[in-house]
Amino acid sequence: MATGDEHLQRNLTNRHIQLIAIGGAIGTGLFMGSGKTISLAGPGVLVVYAIIGGALFLVMRALGEVLLSDLRYKSFADVAHDLIGPWAGYMTGWTYYFCWLVTAVAEVVVITGYLRYWWPTLPLWIPPVVTVALLLSLNLTTVRAFGEIEFWFSIIKIVAILALVVVGVWMVATGFTAPNGAHASLANLWNDGGLFPHGFNGFAGAFQIAVFAFVGTELIGTTAAEAEDPEVTLPRAINAIPVRILLFYLGALAAIMCVTPWREVSADSSPFVAMFTLAGLGVAASVVNFVVTTAAASSANSGMYSTSRMLFGLAEAGQAPAVFARLSKRSVPAPALLLTCAALLTSIPLLYVSDSIMAAFTAVTTVASVLFILVWCVILVCYLRYRRLRPQLAARSAFRMPGGRAAAWACLAFFVFVTWTLTLADDTRAAVAWSPLWVLALGVSWWLHQRRAARAAA
Repeated sequence: MATGDEHLQRNLTNRHIQLIAIGGAIGTGLFMGSGKTISLAGPGVLVVYAIIGGALFLVMRALGEVLLSDLRYKSFADVAHDLIGPWAGYMTGWTYYFCWLVTAVAEVVVITGYLRYWWPTLPLWIPPVVTVALLLSLNLTTVRAFGEIEFWFSIIKIVAILALVVVGVWMVATGFTAPNGAHASLANLWNDGGLFPHGFNGFAGAFQIAVFAFVGTELIGTTAAEAEDPEVTLPRAINAIPVRILLFYLGALAAIMCVTPWREVSADSSPFVAMFTLAGLGVAASVVNFVVTTAAASSANSGMYSTSRMLFGLAEAGQAPAVFARLSKRSVPAPALLLTCAALLTSIPLLYVSDSIMAAFTAVTTVASVLFILVWCVILVCYLRYRRLRPQLAARSAFRMPGGRAAAWACLAFFVFVTWTLTLADDTRAAVAWSPLWVLALGVSWWLHQRRAARAAA
């Protein structure tokens, strides 16, 4: 394969970065998981999403400040390598690779289930093969092609959420009454048990599902090496996070609970479908099924992009086989993409173990959540190291993290709390217990890597 250019190209425009940032933060966790979070926390789910969103905004501000302090950084694995040590870059890079890989595998499994809604007799192996082939063909062309497909995937999700909010406002304004006698009203947010009807346990339990809905927010950092004008596009994308959370998360959930009293929201189905059905849209199920299919495809697409770039960076740093540092003539890390695609096809045997797919999906996404939390914590530690080691750069920064060191320490404490909430339920507790094995395996891998490097040097 021709190597083409030696470096990733800065071909992602502001339009791409903005929509990638939005798309990364809106996925199946919101469309399908919001019913369960509402049933656990009631209207208090709005506080849960606001707190997680606020913490992730601070993490992204910390990441943005550090990335913009040195434009040679390609991702936060480079940041960890530079500010903490080579071992930290190695463990962060491989952890993030694994996080997105298992998330993308889970999304391919979900896509298969969504497509079988329309074609129940469709063989299980066809959707994964078609999905992977389509996303590979798009990602192999140019990074701009990835940006374009993610742009349109994000547009679909945004339109669906805005439609839900508009329909909700209309139903409240017109005093809509459901067939069961329930009235659409703002008072539904506090009339039945107040903001926290299940007390602290319900409030804490909602973090288990809600945190996975924010996975992908840090994707902004992975695009840094391919952003056309990072000093402009990254701050814009990061600063828009609070607005997106307010509109797309809190706005949608508030609309749902105003129209449907929270006790009547099903934990096992999408509240988006239920609300459009209440509004008299008979094709709601098919429309929302299409939206969640594109949301899952968007997440798988993001996983393919981020894993290939992280593997490319690891190979460039000598921490992965050198073949993965090769670029195609279009400046795309093709070998890394091909490995990711091969890994995504492991979804096929998972699908044929049909009795355990949903349990496996929960376990896998919990492991991913724990490891994503680890990555977010590494970003915060890198920021603290940056403030300590390079105070002159921090003093000149035009994009400072609000709250500085105090905010970083507060976020670290918050993520410890979120990890604890994952131990409250049986299905998530087991995944948390197994997660340290990944860190142990990486530690052994790093030791072996260092021994090989020492022998090669000798």
